[in-house]
Amino acid sequence: MSDVIVDGKTRVYWVTTISSISAPTVAELDAGTDFTERITPDGLTISPETADVDNSSLASTFTTNRAGRRAFSIELTFKRGDTAGDDLPWTTLTYQATGYLVVRRILPYTTAWAASQECEVYPVECGEPQQTPPAANEVAKFMSPMKLTSEPDTRAVVAA
Repeated sequence: MSDVIVDGKTRVYWVTTISSISAPTVAELDAGTDFTERITPDGLTISPETADVDNSSLASTFTTNRAGRRAFSIELTFKRGDTAGDDLPWTTLTYQATGYLVVRRILPYTTAWAASQECEVYPVECGEPQQTPPAANEVAKFMSPMKLTSEPDTRAVVAA
């Protein structure tokens, strides 16, 4: 069967410096912070939206559209930690913190960054972190909303 099971096959890094978002280097990615193990299993939400541009005319009898502006809603839900290392997302992703959210999918999480891997690079600014309400039988969590600061590259390729 050729279906890809996603469990353990996503890597999420916070990177402060990338010179080309279409070709981040292995060194730039290795210098980033791996937040993957602090994100809840359902905590990576990147929702693309494409606006409709009505291109029908007065003579039209049917409304037609073309693809317009794109946008992404990005929210990450993290587990809080009781050590400085485990709580790094909370101390790093403060209000107006800027950087690059880099996501790699399909390959095993433990696979090191390497040239020719496909990834997504989102230049972002963090919104106000939102602590989630406490609940029985759950870990403490917070959600970090992120705003795009420029156009992302959702099909970037890692450079050497």
